[in-house]
Amino acid sequence: MQDFVEYVVKGLVDEPDAVNVTEVENNGTTVYELRMDPDDIAKVIGRRGVTINAIRSLIQAGGAKKGMRCGLEIIEDEDDE
Repeated sequence: MQDFVEYVVKGLVDEPDAVNVTEVENNGTTVYELRMDPDDIAKVIGRRGVTINAIRSLIQAGGAKKGMRCGLEIIEDEDDE
């Protein structure tokens, strides 16, 4: 699933080398933490969150097939400020 998230997001952004997906277990839920170039965040979120919600839906559906609970979070590094 981590590879799937990475593949989809890299196809959307201008800086695919900056995309990093980390898998974190949290109370029985697998959360994929997504880090990327700050300029690409808007492209992944999309208008009114349509793109990120579609990716989250696919992750949840894929996880449900495997009997897992999955989520996706965009992590903004505060070092860039």
